[in-house]
Formats: sequence, structure tokens, C-alpha cells
Amino acid sequence: MITTTHYLMLSLVLFTLGVIGMAVRRNFITVLMCVELILNATNINLVAFSRQLGDLTGQVFAVFVITIAAAEAAIGLGIIIALVRLKQTTNLDQVNVMEG
Repeated sequence: MITTTHYLMLSLVLFTLGVIGMAVRRNFITVLMCVELILNATNINLVAFSRQLGDLTGQVFAVFVITIAAAEAAIGLGIIIALVRLKQTTNLDQVNVMEG
């Protein structure tokens, strides 16, 4: 039987991989994928607790998080295209365009 603890452990693993990936990797595309991992870990938590409590609020909130993640991906891909056209790289260490 799969319990809430199993979902929480899966969420912890995904969240940890996302945070480590953001800290270690310097590629903009990889950082965006790690942000998606973190958001998906949050969604797993929301749905797991929603199921445990018998309330649909967590599932509705997870749909909103998915919508925000889709918008973030679209904006991130636009930024990637602009950076590749301007600097010919997606490495965050070589990009200093947004510094003020």
C-alpha cells in the first residue's frame, strides 16, 4: 500500500535534486529544468496532503502551480533565445547582460 509518506519521500528526492542542480549546474536550460523539478515536488506534496485530508483545495492549488510553471517555461525559453542570439551561449557565468 502506498501511503502519504511514500509521496513525501518522492517529493523530497525531487526537491533535493532540483536544489542541487540549481546550485551545481551553470547552464540556463538546466537551471530551468531544476526549477521545474522543484515545482513538481511541491505539486506532489499538495496532492498527497489533499488526498490524505480528503479536501480538493490542494489539488486546485496544484493546477495553479502547473499554470505558473508553464508561464515560467515560456518566459524562460524566450530569455534563452534572446541570450543565444546576443551572446551565443547559455552558460550563466558568461552572461552579464542583466547586470545593472
